[in-house]
Amino acid sequence: MNVFYGLNNLPQFVHAVITIGTFDGVHKGHQVILQNIVKKAKETQGESVIITFEPHPRFVISPNQKNIFLLNTLDEKIENLKKQNIDNLVIVNFTKEFANMEADEYIKNFLIEKFHPHTIIIGFDHQFGRNRHGNFKMLEDYKNQYHFCLEEIPMQVIEENKISSTKIREAILIGDVEKAKRYLGENYTIEGRVVEGEKRGRQIGYPTANIEIQNPYKLMPAKGVYAVRVCIDSKHFEGMMNIGNNPTFVDTNKLFLEVNIFNFDEDIYGKIIKVFFVFFLRDEKKFLSVNELILAIDEDKRQSLEILNLNK
Repeated sequence: MNVFYGLNNLPQFVHAVITIGTFDGVHKGHQVILQNIVKKAKETQGESVIITFEPHPRFVISPNQKNIFLLNTLDEKIENLKKQNIDNLVIVNFTKEFANMEADEYIKNFLIEKFHPHTIIIGFDHQFGRNRHGNFKMLEDYKNQYHFCLEEIPMQVIEENKISSTKIREAILIGDVEKAKRYLGENYTIEGRVVEGEKRGRQIGYPTANIEIQNPYKLMPAKGVYAVRVCIDSKHFEGMMNIGNNPTFVDTNKLFLEVNIFNFDEDIYGKIIKVFFVFFLRDEKKFLSVNELILAIDEDKRQSLEILNLNK
């Protein structure tokens, strides 16, 4: 998949079959749409072109809106789209100026001038341009003038996508990572840099890698303990992860992301690691003693190994 950042120096796409969207999560609903784009491009002997935006338009249009979190970082989105056999991904810098482009300019100066589309495939409810004045009907009015085909993504598919995205977020927020996987088609992941911690885990026989998330808008699973898989330098390991405030040791609102990697004893400070959430084990709990905590962690590890063995 070719990845283009911005609109400068785009190639002349051959019979471009394009669609536009944020594609956060690239879940199973999105995958149905993307498969149709790829199929159509093959039928027309053209190239599939996905247009997406960075940052997410909501951060620009509604900058004061709180609780905007994403299922994917940009890098994760790119990796997920690569799996869909897309030919080209164009990442457009979404700015206030871009958002304020008049709808007819959006069609002429953006879609037509930059992409010369053979076919545009969008949802019936797709809106664009200043104050979202542009829509599917407006594109229909221009298709003969600019000689492009126009196809509508059915209402049922669009509604299923909206439901899927909502259900994924709801599942992650309560720790139901198994349900999230059913919609995503794969385990939900987070990625971050390993940083120095308090080394309390090492003192009780369970050393942990403390993870610092690079993107503050990445949606975090619910607090608690999870059976996980971990990717370090393209190598995969099994482990368990705690997300929480360490109530047994400290009284703070700071969120700690700590993963204990089984059968692992390497210095990975400063490295970027990826964590795959497989199963929610239990809520975070304040224990009355360190010994009680150790017994609980022993059981967490036993359960994690059992679950990860069943989910290979």
